[in-house]
Amino acid sequence: MRKPIIAMILFLSLLSIPPVNAEDNLLRSDTPYRHIVVPGDTLWGIASRFLNDPWRWPEIWGLNREQVKNPHRIYPGDIVVLRKTSYGFRLSLEDTEDEIRTVKLSPKIRSELSDDAAIPSIPAAAIEPFLSQPLVIEKDGLDNAPYILGSSDNRVVLSTGNTAYVNGLPKDKGSTWQIFRPGKALKDPDQKDQILGYEATYLGNAKATVFADVSTVTITRAAEEILNGDRLVPAPDNIFNNYAPHAPDFPINGRIISVYGGITEIGKGAIVTLNKGGLDGLEMGHVLAIFRTSQAKSLTGETLQLPDERTGLAFVFRVFDKVSYALVVQSTHSIKILDAVKTP
Repeated sequence: MRKPIIAMILFLSLLSIPPVNAEDNLLRSDTPYRHIVVPGDTLWGIASRFLNDPWRWPEIWGLNREQVKNPHRIYPGDIVVLRKTSYGFRLSLEDTEDEIRTVKLSPKIRSELSDDAAIPSIPAAAIEPFLSQPLVIEKDGLDNAPYILGSSDNRVVLSTGNTAYVNGLPKDKGSTWQIFRPGKALKDPDQKDQILGYEATYLGNAKATVFADVSTVTITRAAEEILNGDRLVPAPDNIFNNYAPHAPDFPINGRIISVYGGITEIGKGAIVTLNKGGLDGLEMGHVLAIFRTSQAKSLTGETLQLPDERTGLAFVFRVFDKVSYALVVQSTHSIKILDAVKTP
């Protein structure tokens, strides 16, 4: 059991410790020497406490490429410590179990803690619904999926708690399903509106109770109206939101092609769709800078391209082959569809 009095002493000691001088503009001028992890913390938030550029977290944590994809787990009660080493400043963890000591994160030490208890990379509530949806599919990609036939009382619209009958539901895909309807085409503005995929509209969840030629399901969640003909897709496994924030180590030049909620002005906390995906090298945890591209008319009437103006940062949290989804984690100006995203 962690000792609250030690944690309190460490917390109070932060008030008397002078800030660390920034090195190569990496550290903030008010960087603390220690930070006690509390429930609600995120990797992005902690990185922002120490660094001017939070996506440079792997540099000061000393993570290699594989550890970035599967970073060390950090839990509430852990103490993140900034140390000066022969390699420069480094972050590490201290434990408050019996005494203050540096610990290595190993299965033995963490055996009593589940991955679910580790702090996420970005706020879970902001992206949790999007870790399993939306679904990007090929054209007609839902045509062969099981579909809702209707209900025994001939309801036009199905909602939470209703029983529905489904055609073509396989037994070997589990009992939990998601319900979708074919949605809009995702077009690449840089490739003459080439279609990158189709974004299926998430409608809700269902649980199979009887498997047969015509199976029975219960609607466990209805996010939108569910109708006869809507399609079912097996619910995916949990995707853990604990990948470390990091910049791509190669140039990315893409655009925001869509935003959730039907709005045109985008700010912090918005979910945006990018026209770059796994085939372009993007991966979960990549941080991209957002730029506003503007034009102006010269006195002669010539259209001139103005220098790009950086307006925010986006954190990639779900990747498909040709598109990806990102959370806007910082915005200094309004962001719009077709704004550019680049390696920061």
